[in-house]
Amino acid sequence: MFLPFFLFAMWSSCFALGKAALVYSTPLFFTATRMLIASLIIIGYLFIKKRSDLKVSKKELFSILILAIFSMYLTNALEFYGLKHLSAAKTSFIYSLTPFFAALFSYIHFKEKMSKKKMLGMLIGFFGIVPVFFINTGSESFFKSIFIISTPELAVIGATLFSVYGWVLLRLLVKNNTLSPLTVNGLSMFLGGIFALVHSYYIDTWLPTPIASGGHFQFMKSIVVITLISNIICYNLYGYLLKKYTATFMSFIGLLSPVFASFSEWLILKTPPNPIILLSSTVVILGLWVVYQEELKQGYILKNKKEAA
Repeated sequence: MFLPFFLFAMWSSCFALGKAALVYSTPLFFTATRMLIASLIIIGYLFIKKRSDLKVSKKELFSILILAIFSMYLTNALEFYGLKHLSAAKTSFIYSLTPFFAALFSYIHFKEKMSKKKMLGMLIGFFGIVPVFFINTGSESFFKSIFIISTPELAVIGATLFSVYGWVLLRLLVKNNTLSPLTVNGLSMFLGGIFALVHSYYIDTWLPTPIASGGHFQFMKSIVVITLISNIICYNLYGYLLKKYTATFMSFIGLLSPVFASFSEWLILKTPPNPIILLSSTVVILGLWVVYQEELKQGYILKNKKEAA
């Protein structure tokens, strides 16, 4: 149980780091640079150490392409657009919607049962999320809203949807051990980075790159740190953990991310934690516990490595 918590503690720090990097560049160029650097590191490692792992069938390549579009390109482009205008903690908290999408996709793809107790846990989590949408952070107040939801918030919600669908696709690819998480992530990051780079070329201002004057060093420093934490460590650790835990449960563990993100933002950007986010996280964690207990009972969560093999 330690590794899932460790994963999201590390991953959540990337929201604050990413917000700092967006001062110097655009969301699309940031996404492209990060994905391409990470993919070249992973593919380079596989080419040297496990070249046979780079062999994929046409059917697998098509699935990787879909994963690249949803989980790498659209997810990150929308996430960092939202992050540019929201606080790191609020962006992280909106990702708390992942269990609702994960439960839907897991039901469709893996036929996982949606029991009354699991629905109760998700309902508790939903009520914990709602108050956060009433908090105005960053520059989001300048954007038009649908009811209480601003455009940057909608972008992060879209990123959450695409992210979960991408993780479900990843689970389909690695569950039967036909492809390693490194292979899938390396190739999908490369393709997703290409998509983001082409998109950036057509809508961003390149003089000669979409990086603010004098900000190249800070931008690259942020890219290196985030790439190491998120793309190299967290993406691949997540792929490994999906062999043992369900996408729904992993998404619920991710509900702890706003707590870690709040403290990361405090340390990096000197923004004090918002008490509403911390209180809402407590309610959502209660929902996590209810869902976890039910998934244990249903047998969807494996209890040891032997069972996961």
